[in-house]
Amino acid sequence: MTTALVLDLLGTFAFALNGALTAVRAARLDIVGVVTLGMITALGGGILRDVLLGALPPATFNDWRYLATAAVGGLVAFGVSGRFDRAATPIAVFDALGLSLFAVTGAAKAMSLGAGVGQSVLLGTITAVGGGTIRDVLVRRVPSVLSSELYAIPALVGAAVVVVAARLGDTGTLWAVVGAGACLTIRLLGMGFRLDAPRPPGDGRTAG
Repeated sequence: MTTALVLDLLGTFAFALNGALTAVRAARLDIVGVVTLGMITALGGGILRDVLLGALPPATFNDWRYLATAAVGGLVAFGVSGRFDRAATPIAVFDALGLSLFAVTGAAKAMSLGAGVGQSVLLGTITAVGGGTIRDVLVRRVPSVLSSELYAIPALVGAAVVVVAARLGDTGTLWAVVGAGACLTIRLLGMGFRLDAPRPPGDGRTAG
């Protein structure tokens, strides 16, 4: 099993936990709804990336481990949801972990399939935020990518680290870890200090 696949499956598991716990806390769904939302959150961004890259069928449908990991994550979240159904912090942390891992694996896959620098950074970001955006739409709330404290920006940074390193000839695991760590750190700081990206003047809120 390659390092890229391990990181991808870890991100899948983290996002499945996040989506399933969101289903319990925000939507009060039954087991079918909880696991389904967990799987959509975990797999949606990767499917969008693969479709845009023309890598068809998407990896989700070529490798049973993606579907299995997402399903297990959803079931685990359902089993422990009684401990977290009122706690926002674990849900946000799982989201940050999934965001970080998918940003670097999405960018790396785009580069491996011949995408340019800008396209790879963008596709890494889409991989990271895509599943969460679908999740938020399904539970009828404004997507985090449009409203949350530094959501897309950390993903852009994490993806950019991997892409720049690859362009300089270094595609090792170290830079994937550095990129994911940078994304995770910025995201957690954004949540902890309620930092926002700049907003239009006069909207009643400031970036900080």
